[in-house]
Amino acid sequence: MLVNAADMLKKAEAGHYALGAFNTNNLEWTLALLQAAEEAKSPLIIQCTAGAAKWMGSFKVCADMVKAAVEATGVTVPVALHLDHGSYEDCFKAIEAGFTSIMYDGSHEETFQLNLDRTKELVELAHSKGISIEAEVGGIGGTEDGVTSSGELADPNECKQIAELGVDFLACGIGNIHGVYPEDWAGLSFERLSEIKAEVGELPLVLHGGSGIPEDQIKKAISMGVAKINVNTDLQLVFAAATREYIEAGKDLEGKGFDPRKLLKPGRDAIVAKTKALMEEFGSIEKA
Repeated sequence: MLVNAADMLKKAEAGHYALGAFNTNNLEWTLALLQAAEEAKSPLIIQCTAGAAKWMGSFKVCADMVKAAVEATGVTVPVALHLDHGSYEDCFKAIEAGFTSIMYDGSHEETFQLNLDRTKELVELAHSKGISIEAEVGGIGGTEDGVTSSGELADPNECKQIAELGVDFLACGIGNIHGVYPEDWAGLSFERLSEIKAEVGELPLVLHGGSGIPEDQIKKAISMGVAKINVNTDLQLVFAAATREYIEAGKDLEGKGFDPRKLLKPGRDAIVAKTKALMEEFGSIEKA
């Protein structure tokens, strides 16, 4: 049974650890994430963007797949299914499809007031259905689902206004970006993170673009109130590397090495290993 993410993130914030929110792209990804979480005894947030949902067929296909996988594998850890970087319209689709948690990314709206108004509406709707909700202030750098941003430092006062609407967790720009970090990246702004935390109190904060941030910065961010760290690129990279190694070794040409179950297994195993390593880094092992 899927749960919403509110309680697990409150516990993480209070316990000074973070939960990885890992993007799924297909069934292989989903099963790998569930295996890693069960072996690590860590609560799990599986999340999906609108683009990945489209690739899989729809939000409903994704939701039904994750629910079926949770039931079939018999995992004992709590699992939430979260919409990642949802537009206003995406939020309604994900709720209808059966997601247990949503993110409304209003950071790209024309005005902050529109972000406020739509967040308020969606908080009321989500909570009426027992669904947790994340909002965002300050665009995250890089490209996510076709939307490119150079990255912003979120305004602490705007974060406070969004927090007061009753969101369950808040994404805020502190110099983080999506995708691979460039060599000249300046690092996270802990000064801004501190200013934001002072305004939002115990509200769990979310660090987007978690792939590639140095471990010391990750741990410092967690100690300052970050309770959810989004990971996608890290898993894509290890999956691609393991698959490349299999092909370049010519294993797809040996016997029935072309069988997709054999072809995809190294990548799936790599996702399991990387996810467990990140759960250890974030401090969520044995927290289920």
